[in-house]
Amino acid sequence: MPKVTINDFLKKKSEGQKITMLTAYDYPFAKIVDEAGVDAILVGDSLAMVVQGLENTLPVTMDEMIYHTRMVARAAEHAMVIGDMPFMSYQVSVEEAVRNAGRFIKEGAAQAIKIEGGREVAEKVSAMVKSDIPVMAHIGLTPQSIHRMGGYKVQGRTEEAKNQLLEDARILQEAGAFSMILEAIPVDLAKEITNTLTIPTIGIGAGPHCDGQVLVLHDLLGLFERFVPKFVKQYANLKEDALRAVKEYISEVEEGLFPSEEHGFK
Repeated sequence: MPKVTINDFLKKKSEGQKITMLTAYDYPFAKIVDEAGVDAILVGDSLAMVVQGLENTLPVTMDEMIYHTRMVARAAEHAMVIGDMPFMSYQVSVEEAVRNAGRFIKEGAAQAIKIEGGREVAEKVSAMVKSDIPVMAHIGLTPQSIHRMGGYKVQGRTEEAKNQLLEDARILQEAGAFSMILEAIPVDLAKEITNTLTIPTIGIGAGPHCDGQVLVLHDLLGLFERFVPKFVKQYANLKEDALRAVKEYISEVEEGLFPSEEHGFK
Protein backbone atom coordinates (compact mmCIF):
# COMPACT_ATOMS: atom_id res chain seq x y z
CA MET A 1 0.00 0.00 0.00
CA PRO A 2 1.29 3.52 -0.76
CA LYS A 3 2.22 5.90 2.05
CA VAL A 4 -0.70 7.95 3.39
CA THR A 5 -0.31 11.70 2.84
CA ILE A 6 -2.15 14.82 3.92
CA ASN A 7 -3.85 14.79 0.52
CA ASP A 8 -5.33 11.39 1.40
CA PHE A 9 -6.77 12.91 4.60
CA LEU A 10 -8.43 15.70 2.64
CA LYS A 11 -9.69 13.28 -0.02
CA LYS A 12 -11.26 11.02 2.60
CA LYS A 13 -13.18 13.94 4.07
CA SER A 14 -14.40 15.08 0.66
CA GLU A 15 -15.55 11.54 -0.18
CA GLY A 16 -17.11 10.87 3.22
CA GLN A 17 -14.65 8.10 4.16
CA LYS A 18 -13.63 7.74 7.79
CA ILE A 19 -9.99 8.25 8.83
CA THR A 20 -8.42 5.82 11.32
CA MET A 21 -5.61 6.79 13.67
CA LEU A 22 -3.95 5.12 16.67
CA THR A 23 -1.01 5.89 18.88
CA ALA A 24 2.14 3.78 18.92
CA TYR A 25 5.46 4.36 20.64
CA ASP A 26 7.80 1.60 19.50
CA TYR A 27 8.70 -0.59 16.52
CA PRO A 28 6.77 -3.81 17.38
CA PHE A 29 3.42 -2.16 18.04
CA ALA A 30 3.84 0.30 15.18
CA LYS A 31 4.49 -2.66 12.87
CA ILE A 32 1.24 -4.32 13.98
CA VAL A 33 -0.79 -1.12 13.64
CA ASP A 34 0.70 -0.40 10.22
CA GLU A 35 0.09 -3.93 8.92
CA ALA A 36 -3.52 -3.69 10.11
CA GLY A 37 -3.97 -0.79 7.69
CA VAL A 38 -4.49 2.22 9.96
CA ASP A 39 -4.25 5.57 8.14
CA ALA A 40 -2.03 7.36 10.65
CA ILE A 41 0.07 6.66 13.72
CA LEU A 42 0.36 9.37 16.34
CA VAL A 43 3.47 9.16 18.46
CA GLY A 44 1.64 10.85 21.30
CA ASP A 45 3.06 12.52 24.37
CA SER A 46 0.69 10.10 26.11
CA LEU A 47 3.74 7.83 26.12
CA ALA A 48 4.64 9.64 29.34
CA MET A 49 1.72 7.90 31.03
CA VAL A 50 1.32 4.58 29.20
CA VAL A 51 5.02 3.81 28.60
CA GLN A 52 6.96 5.82 31.19
CA GLY A 53 4.45 5.41 34.04
CA LEU A 54 4.16 9.13 34.80
CA GLU A 55 1.07 10.88 36.17
CA ASN A 56 0.51 13.15 33.15
CA THR A 57 2.04 14.12 29.81
CA LEU A 58 3.94 17.19 31.00
CA PRO A 59 7.40 15.73 31.83
CA VAL A 60 8.14 14.03 28.49
CA THR A 61 10.97 15.74 26.59
CA MET A 62 11.67 16.53 22.94
CA ASP A 63 14.59 14.08 22.88
CA GLU A 64 12.34 11.30 24.21
CA MET A 65 9.65 12.12 21.65
CA ILE A 66 12.17 12.07 18.80
CA TYR A 67 13.55 8.73 20.04
CA HIS A 68 10.12 7.09 20.01
CA THR A 69 9.07 8.70 16.72
CA ARG A 70 12.17 7.36 15.00
CA MET A 71 11.30 3.80 16.12
CA VAL A 72 7.73 4.11 14.89
CA ALA A 73 8.81 5.60 11.55
CA ARG A 74 11.02 2.57 10.88
CA ALA A 75 7.97 0.32 11.14
CA ALA A 76 5.39 2.42 9.31
CA GLU A 77 5.43 1.58 5.61
CA HIS A 78 1.84 2.70 4.94
CA ALA A 79 0.59 4.87 7.80
CA MET A 80 1.41 8.55 8.10
CA VAL A 81 3.57 9.13 11.19
CA ILE A 82 2.70 12.21 13.25
CA GLY A 83 4.94 13.47 16.05
CA ASP A 84 3.31 15.10 19.06
CA MET A 85 4.87 18.39 20.19
CA PRO A 86 5.53 17.98 23.95
CA PHE A 87 4.91 20.56 26.65
CA MET A 88 7.19 23.62 26.39
CA SER A 89 8.53 22.62 22.97
CA TYR A 90 6.48 25.32 21.22
CA GLN A 91 5.10 27.71 23.85
CA VAL A 92 8.15 29.98 24.25
CA SER A 93 8.50 31.40 20.73
CA VAL A 94 7.65 30.92 17.07
CA GLU A 95 11.29 30.23 16.29
CA GLU A 96 11.59 27.51 18.91
CA ALA A 97 8.28 25.97 17.82
CA VAL A 98 9.40 25.73 14.19
CA ARG A 99 12.83 24.39 15.17
CA ASN A 100 11.37 21.63 17.35
CA ALA A 101 8.70 20.76 14.79
CA GLY A 102 11.47 20.45 12.22
CA ARG A 103 13.28 17.98 14.46
CA PHE A 104 10.33 15.61 14.20
CA ILE A 105 10.63 15.68 10.41
CA LYS A 106 14.43 15.71 10.15
CA GLU A 107 15.45 13.49 13.07
CA GLY A 108 12.27 11.54 13.78
CA ALA A 109 11.32 10.82 10.14
CA ALA A 110 7.72 11.91 10.81
CA GLN A 111 5.51 13.25 8.03
CA ALA A 112 3.67 15.75 10.22
CA ILE A 113 3.41 17.13 13.75
CA LYS A 114 0.52 17.69 16.18
CA ILE A 115 0.22 20.75 18.38
CA GLU A 116 -2.25 21.48 21.19
CA GLY A 117 -4.04 24.78 21.55
CA GLY A 118 -6.40 27.23 19.90
CA ARG A 119 -5.91 30.73 18.54
CA GLU A 120 -2.88 31.23 20.80
CA VAL A 121 -0.82 28.81 18.68
CA ALA A 122 -2.11 29.97 15.28
CA GLU A 123 0.98 32.06 14.52
CA LYS A 124 3.18 29.05 15.25
CA VAL A 125 1.04 26.77 13.09
CA SER A 126 1.31 29.25 10.23
CA ALA A 127 5.09 29.49 10.59
CA MET A 128 5.45 25.70 10.63
CA VAL A 129 3.30 25.30 7.51
CA LYS A 130 5.33 28.01 5.75
CA SER A 131 8.40 25.92 6.64
CA ASP A 132 6.85 22.91 4.85
CA ILE A 133 5.90 21.11 8.08
CA PRO A 134 2.33 19.69 7.93
CA VAL A 135 0.43 20.45 11.15
CA MET A 136 -2.42 18.60 12.85
CA ALA A 137 -4.18 20.91 15.32
CA HIS A 138 -5.71 19.75 18.63
CA ILE A 139 -8.49 21.56 20.50
CA GLY A 140 -11.01 20.76 23.24
CA LEU A 141 -9.46 18.91 26.14
CA THR A 142 -5.74 19.53 25.70
CA PRO A 143 -3.89 17.37 28.25
CA GLN A 144 -0.91 19.73 28.45
CA SER A 145 -3.32 22.33 29.91
CA ILE A 146 -4.65 20.17 32.75
CA HIS A 147 -3.46 22.56 35.47
CA ARG A 148 -5.24 25.50 33.85
CA MET A 149 -8.34 23.41 33.08
CA GLY A 150 -8.43 21.89 36.55
CA GLY A 151 -8.08 18.30 35.36
CA TYR A 152 -9.35 16.13 32.53
CA LYS A 153 -12.74 17.75 31.92
CA VAL A 154 -15.11 17.90 28.96
CA GLN A 155 -14.74 21.24 27.16
CA GLY A 156 -17.23 23.40 25.25
CA ARG A 157 -20.32 22.87 27.38
CA THR A 158 -21.22 26.54 27.89
CA GLU A 159 -22.28 28.82 25.04
CA GLU A 160 -19.18 30.96 25.51
CA ALA A 161 -16.85 27.94 25.49
CA LYS A 162 -18.63 26.49 22.46
CA ASN A 163 -18.23 29.71 20.48
CA GLN A 164 -14.58 29.94 21.45
CA LEU A 165 -13.87 26.41 20.21
CA LEU A 166 -15.70 27.08 16.94
CA GLU A 167 -13.65 30.21 16.40
CA ASP A 168 -10.42 28.44 17.39
CA ALA A 169 -11.16 25.75 14.81
CA ARG A 170 -11.69 28.33 12.06
CA ILE A 171 -8.51 30.22 13.00
CA LEU A 172 -6.37 27.08 13.02
CA GLN A 173 -7.74 25.99 9.66
CA GLU A 174 -6.95 29.43 8.25
CA ALA A 175 -3.44 29.17 9.73
CA GLY A 176 -2.88 26.10 7.55
CA ALA A 177 -3.58 23.02 9.70
CA PHE A 178 -4.41 20.02 7.49
CA SER A 179 -6.56 18.29 10.12
CA MET A 180 -7.74 18.74 13.68
CA ILE A 181 -8.18 16.55 16.74
CA LEU A 182 -11.32 17.25 18.77
CA GLU A 183 -10.95 15.81 22.25
CA ALA A 184 -13.62 15.45 24.94
CA ILE A 185 -16.21 17.87 23.61
CA PRO A 186 -19.99 17.42 23.30
CA VAL A 187 -21.18 15.38 20.32
CA ASP A 188 -23.28 18.19 18.83
CA LEU A 189 -20.38 20.64 19.00
CA ALA A 190 -18.03 18.15 17.35
CA LYS A 191 -20.58 17.70 14.57
CA GLU A 192 -20.90 21.45 14.06
CA ILE A 193 -17.12 21.94 13.91
CA THR A 194 -16.79 19.01 11.48
CA ASN A 195 -19.47 20.42 9.20
CA THR A 196 -17.95 23.91 9.37
CA LEU A 197 -14.38 22.97 8.46
CA THR A 198 -13.03 21.92 5.09
CA ILE A 199 -10.20 20.00 6.78
CA PRO A 200 -10.91 16.65 8.47
CA THR A 201 -11.61 16.33 12.19
CA ILE A 202 -10.34 13.38 14.23
CA GLY A 203 -12.37 12.65 17.33
CA ILE A 204 -11.42 11.22 20.68
CA GLY A 205 -14.31 11.41 23.09
CA ALA A 206 -16.14 13.64 20.59
CA GLY A 207 -18.75 11.27 19.21
CA PRO A 208 -19.39 9.62 15.83
CA HIS A 209 -19.74 12.65 13.56
CA CYS A 210 -16.03 13.47 13.22
CA ASP A 211 -14.25 12.61 9.98
CA GLY A 212 -12.08 10.07 11.81
CA GLN A 213 -11.21 8.62 15.20
CA VAL A 214 -8.09 8.14 17.31
CA LEU A 215 -7.47 6.07 20.44
CA VAL A 216 -4.45 5.36 22.60
CA LEU A 217 -3.32 1.88 21.55
CA HIS A 218 -2.70 0.74 25.11
CA ASP A 219 -6.29 1.63 26.00
CA LEU A 220 -7.66 -0.26 23.00
CA LEU A 221 -5.59 -3.35 23.85
CA GLY A 222 -6.31 -3.35 27.59
CA LEU A 223 -2.71 -2.64 28.56
CA PHE A 224 -3.33 0.51 30.60
CA GLU A 225 -5.52 0.09 33.65
CA ARG A 226 -4.80 3.10 35.86
CA PHE A 227 -8.01 4.58 34.48
CA VAL A 228 -10.20 3.90 31.44
CA PRO A 229 -11.86 7.00 29.96
CA LYS A 230 -15.58 6.82 29.15
CA PHE A 231 -14.86 7.16 25.42
CA VAL A 232 -12.53 4.13 25.26
CA LYS A 233 -13.61 0.76 23.90
CA GLN A 234 -11.29 -2.09 24.84
CA TYR A 235 -10.98 -4.52 21.94
CA ALA A 236 -8.66 -6.91 23.80
CA ASN A 237 -7.22 -7.61 27.23
CA LEU A 238 -3.55 -8.17 26.47
CA LYS A 239 -2.53 -7.53 30.06
CA GLU A 240 -4.34 -10.68 31.18
CA ASP A 241 -2.87 -12.68 28.28
CA ALA A 242 0.65 -11.46 29.09
CA LEU A 243 0.20 -12.11 32.81
CA ARG A 244 -0.99 -15.64 32.15
CA ALA A 245 1.93 -16.35 29.81
CA VAL A 246 4.54 -15.03 32.24
CA LYS A 247 3.06 -17.02 35.14
CA GLU A 248 3.10 -20.15 33.01
CA TYR A 249 6.76 -19.53 32.15
CA ILE A 250 7.66 -19.08 35.82
CA SER A 251 5.82 -22.26 36.74
CA GLU A 252 7.48 -24.35 34.02
CA VAL A 253 10.97 -23.12 34.89
CA GLU A 254 10.42 -23.82 38.59
CA GLU A 255 9.07 -27.33 37.83
CA GLY A 256 11.84 -28.14 35.38
CA LEU A 257 9.48 -28.37 32.40
CA PHE A 258 11.20 -25.57 30.46
CA PRO A 259 13.52 -25.78 28.68
CA SER A 260 12.85 -29.27 27.41
CA GLU A 261 15.00 -31.34 25.05
CA GLU A 262 13.37 -29.71 22.03
CA HIS A 263 14.65 -26.30 23.13
CA GLY A 264 18.30 -27.41 23.35
CA PHE A 265 21.14 -27.84 20.85
CA LYS A 266 23.05 -31.02 19.92
